[in-house]
Amino acid sequence: MKRYENGMYLVQGRTLCENAQEAGQVLGREVDTGAAAAGTIAYGILKAHNIAPSMENLRIRFDKLTSHDITYVGIIQTARASGLEKFPIPYVLTNCHNSLCAVGGTINEDDHMFGLTSAKRYGGIYVPPHQAVIHQFAREMLAVCGDMILGSDSHTRYGALGTMAMGEGGPELVKQLLEKTYDIKMPEVVGIYLKGEIQKGVGPQDVALALIGETFGDGYVNNRVLEFVGPGVENLSADFRIGVDVMTTETTCLSSIWQTDEKIREFYEIHGRKEAYKELAPGEVAYYDRMIEIDLSEIKPMIAMPFHPSNAFTIEEVNANLPDILHQVEENAKVSLGEEVDYSLQGKIRDGKLMVDQGIVAGCAGGGFENLCAVADILKGRNIGCDEFSMSVYPASTPIYMDLARKGKLADIIGAGAIVKTAFCGPCFGAGDTPANGDLSIRHSTRNFPNREGSKLQQGQVASVALMDARSIAATAVNGGILTSAADLDVEYAGEHYFFDQSIYAGRVFDSHGKADPDVEVRFGPNIKDWPEMPPLAENLLIKVVSRIEDPVTTTDELIPSGETSSYRSNPLGLAEFALSRKDPAYVGEAKTVQKAQKALEAGEDPVKALPELEDVWKSITAQYGDLTWDKMGIGSTIFAIKPGDGSAREQAASCQKVLGGWANIAQEYATKRYRSNLINWGMLPLIVEKGDIPVEKGDYVFLPDVRAALAMEKLAFTGYIVRGKELIPLELTMGNMTDTEREILLKGCLINYYRG
Repeated sequence: MKRYENGMYLVQGRTLCENAQEAGQVLGREVDTGAAAAGTIAYGILKAHNIAPSMENLRIRFDKLTSHDITYVGIIQTARASGLEKFPIPYVLTNCHNSLCAVGGTINEDDHMFGLTSAKRYGGIYVPPHQAVIHQFAREMLAVCGDMILGSDSHTRYGALGTMAMGEGGPELVKQLLEKTYDIKMPEVVGIYLKGEIQKGVGPQDVALALIGETFGDGYVNNRVLEFVGPGVENLSADFRIGVDVMTTETTCLSSIWQTDEKIREFYEIHGRKEAYKELAPGEVAYYDRMIEIDLSEIKPMIAMPFHPSNAFTIEEVNANLPDILHQVEENAKVSLGEEVDYSLQGKIRDGKLMVDQGIVAGCAGGGFENLCAVADILKGRNIGCDEFSMSVYPASTPIYMDLARKGKLADIIGAGAIVKTAFCGPCFGAGDTPANGDLSIRHSTRNFPNREGSKLQQGQVASVALMDARSIAATAVNGGILTSAADLDVEYAGEHYFFDQSIYAGRVFDSHGKADPDVEVRFGPNIKDWPEMPPLAENLLIKVVSRIEDPVTTTDELIPSGETSSYRSNPLGLAEFALSRKDPAYVGEAKTVQKAQKALEAGEDPVKALPELEDVWKSITAQYGDLTWDKMGIGSTIFAIKPGDGSAREQAASCQKVLGGWANIAQEYATKRYRSNLINWGMLPLIVEKGDIPVEKGDYVFLPDVRAALAMEKLAFTGYIVRGKELIPLELTMGNMTDTEREILLKGCLINYYRG
C-alpha cells in the first residue's frame, strides 16, 4: 500500500500521474487542474445534488433516508416537534438493532409499532424485525447509481453500488425531513487506486482492515470522500466491494464511491432493478487531492486486535510475534479500560498459538451471501468441536438466508456445529452473543471498541473482540479455535450464483409508496418520551468541567454506551442516566448538580442557593465584570476530551449531555464531522483549544463572556476564562468554521427551537 501526500491525476481511469504536465503527456493535451478536479465521480454526484450557487459551500438534498429502531423514534419525534407533516422523500425504517425485544419489557416492540404507524401516517417504508439489517435492505432495494442516501447509522455506505451515502446523527435527517439541506464545504476527494488480484483465502475485511490501519492514525482521509478506481476494481465481485466499502467508515472518511461496471449491473439485475444501474467512471482525466495505491495481490489475511479496527496486523505477523503483540494490546487496554482493570490475553497462548473462544460473522459487514458461502465451503464436512469455542452466523437479510437454505449452505454451516440466526446487528454493538468474562471473540463485524462484545466493565466484566474476515474465522473454527489464516487452508470455493427472492419483502415490508395517511394515529409506548424544553443560548455562559478524558481518542460508545442501553434511546432522560457510565461513572450526578443552578435561573430563583459553590466563583467573576447579573447568565456543564466522537453517528452521545445541562464540549479536535454536527444540532458549543498541555482540570469553572454576541457576529475565536480562586485565567477558544444555519441553531439553543422559530 502506497500513499501519495500530494494531489494525483488519474488519466483514462488507469494511469497515475503526479502532476499536470505528466498527465498532459499521457493524454496528449494540456491538462487544467480545476477541470480535472471536476472529473471525479464524487464531484459529479455532489454537483447533481447541490442546490447552492457554487461548489465551494454545498447545500445537499438527498434522494432517500434510512434509520433503524435505535434512531428513528428520536428523529421522528424531533421532526414532529419541528412541524413534520409528511416524509418528503422515501424514508425507510428498519428494525435490526432492538429487534430481539429482550430487554426492558415491551419497550422495543413499542418502538416498532411507533415506526410502523409513523410510516403509515407520514408516508414511509417499514421493514419488520429479522427481515434485514439496515444496510443490506438499502443495497437490495434502495441504492441507485448516482443517487445520494443519508442514514442515521455510521456505516451508511453504498459506494460500491454507485450510491454516495453518508451516516450522520439524527438531526441531519430531521433537516431533510423538513426539506432543508445538508450543508458542508466541498470535501476533498481521495483516490483509492486498486490494482492486481486478491489471493485465495483473502476476503473484503482483510482489504478493509489494511486500509483502516494505514489511514486512521493520522487522519489521512478524515472527512474526505474515498473514490475507488483503477484496474483492480474489475477483479472484485460486487459482494467483495460492498464488504470493503462498508468498513470505510472506520477510516473516518465522510463517504465513498466506486467506479461501476458489468458486475454492478449484474447486481442490480439480480435484484430486479436493472434500471438503477448506470456506468460511473472518472473523467478522461481526474484530479484527486490525495491518493492511496493498493496492490490487491499483496493483501494477506488480517486481524484487528482489541480495541480498535485500526489496530491491524496480518494473522501471520500475530502468530509470529504473539507475546509481544498481546503485551501491546494489554498496555493499550490500560488507556481504554483503566489501570484498575485486570485485563490480560496472555492466558490465551496455548502451545505458542492464540486460542480464541468465539467466532461471529454478522451484520452489514459480514452477513453477505458471498461471505457466508465461503464460510460454508470451509466448514463443510468439518466440525468446530465440543470445547469452549462457539460460532454463530447471521445472514444480513431474509432473502440471503433463504437462498443459502435452498443451496444447502446452511446445512453445511449447521452440520459443522455453528448456529445460524436471523438478520440482526447485535454482535456489532454489544447486544448479542456476549462471550464469557475474559474471553476473546473474533468477528466479521464493524467495530471492536471496548464493551462492543456486550461485557460490562462497571460490573467487573471484561471481554474483547478482534476483527477478522469470515474466511479466516471459519478457518479458525475448524482448527478448534486456534487462530488460523484462511490462506493456510486448501479449500475449493464453489462460487455460487445468488438468487434474490423479492417476494419475501413484498409480503412483509410495509411500503406506503410515498402516500401519507394523516388519519393514522402514531402509537406511543410508555418509554417514548418527548424531548425536554431547552433554553436559548444566554448572553454569557458559566460552564463547569465535570469530566476530563485524557485518552487520545474518545468514542461515542464511551460517551453513551451501546448494547442494552439502546433500548432506552426513545426516552431522552432515561437514556441520559447512562451517559459516560463506562468512562466516568460520576459524570451524571455531577452534571445534574450543576443543572440545578440553571433550573433555578429559569425559575427566577437564586442559583447560589441551588449550588452554593457558585458564590465564590461569582465573586471572582464580578470583581472584573462588575455590571454582570445572573439574569444574563447561563449555567451548565461541559466535558473535556482530547479527541471525542470517533465511531457511531448516534446523536445521543451529544443529546444526553444536553438534557443533563451540557452547554459545550472542550476538545483539542473532534474525531468526526458527525459528532461535531451533533453537538451543534443539540445546542452545545464545539469549543476547541490548542493542542499541547491540557488547560482545564476537572472541577474548573470556565466563564465565557459575551459568547452570544460573539457567535451572532461570527466571531468564532474568542477568550474565555478559567476561574481558579480569585483569578480569571485567559483561555483561548475557537469553534472552527460554521455555516449561518449552524450559528443560528446554537443561538436558538437546539435544532428543535430553530425550527419552532
